[in-house]
Amino acid sequence: MPGLLLRAVPGVLTVVSVVLAASDTERRLPYPLIVALGVIVVASNVSLFGLRYGEPLGRAGYGLLVFAIAGSLLWFALPGSVLIVLPFWVTRSAIRYYRPSTIAWVIVAVGILGASVPLYVTTRSGTAALGTAFGVVALTLASINRRTREQQLEDLEVSLARKQAAIEEHGRAAALAERARIARDVHDVLAHSLAGLSLSLQGARLMLVRDGASAEAVEQVTRAQGLAAEGLAEARRAVAALREDAVPDVRALGDLVTAYRLESGATAEFEVEGSERELPADVMSTLYRTVQEALANTRKHAPGAPVQVKLSYGDVVRLTVEDQPGKRPERATPGGYGLLGMRERADLVGGSLEAGPTSTGWRVELTV
Repeated sequence: MPGLLLRAVPGVLTVVSVVLAASDTERRLPYPLIVALGVIVVASNVSLFGLRYGEPLGRAGYGLLVFAIAGSLLWFALPGSVLIVLPFWVTRSAIRYYRPSTIAWVIVAVGILGASVPLYVTTRSGTAALGTAFGVVALTLASINRRTREQQLEDLEVSLARKQAAIEEHGRAAALAERARIARDVHDVLAHSLAGLSLSLQGARLMLVRDGASAEAVEQVTRAQGLAAEGLAEARRAVAALREDAVPDVRALGDLVTAYRLESGATAEFEVEGSERELPADVMSTLYRTVQEALANTRKHAPGAPVQVKLSYGDVVRLTVEDQPGKRPERATPGGYGLLGMRERADLVGGSLEAGPTSTGWRVELTV
């Protein structure tokens, strides 16, 4: 708004001066011609309101040129008015606000002559006319200097922004390199150790079976082997996350259900509805952790209960894990830290989690 008011100053001064000129006996041109010049000045002044700082003059340069000529003639016609500001204003505008061009320098020349010549005709003082011309030149140079400094500041800001972007990119590259190093260490040390442990436990289980060991011993070794295999899978998922790879798809969820079925001997079903699509790594990780925690709760509170896991794709992704021991839980508590962790993970990916008893068991539903 302040910029618009400043741009309207020449038009306002022109209107006031033309109105006062009706009773001015010193005017050098007929009053109808003065009114016509005033209309031209105001119209050309209004046409410049929409121009933005720093853009090339283009056709607007011709509007400024018309303004300069009409304003100079108006200043000549009304020597007793304040319209000497018109040549100064148009000269400053042509250089200060727009990128210089040939027409801009023509406007500057018209401004110099339009300010000094009418003054010489009025006062017959060459010194006054020359001083006015130098004043217009000084204003032009000051406008060029200010515009140059602003351009330098703008270039400096762009340079600083690019430098900041380069620093951030360098930091990101360093972080990715460190994550890659950690991923290599996890893969080469932890994952290999767990793989060896899983194989050793498998061999131990087979030897126990061969030697006729007790069922309890075989079961314990089998459980340990399962934990080692699960730890190996977790290590591989951690390596994938560190390398920003996609988390394994729905097959990982199916593996959890299969592991529950083999371990518990209970019925466990995994169903996918809708058109399967790739999900972000954090969403897939949340789905996986939800199934993992829900099955862990079933093992703890309803061992051997049938479980149904359903993953539905639609406008939202909905995961349902429901165990069905055949009766409503005797103590339907709000949930411990496991459910709290599931809800926190859901919040982090913009989802919601509902968990509670049903008439036949317990149901967990995650919506993302």
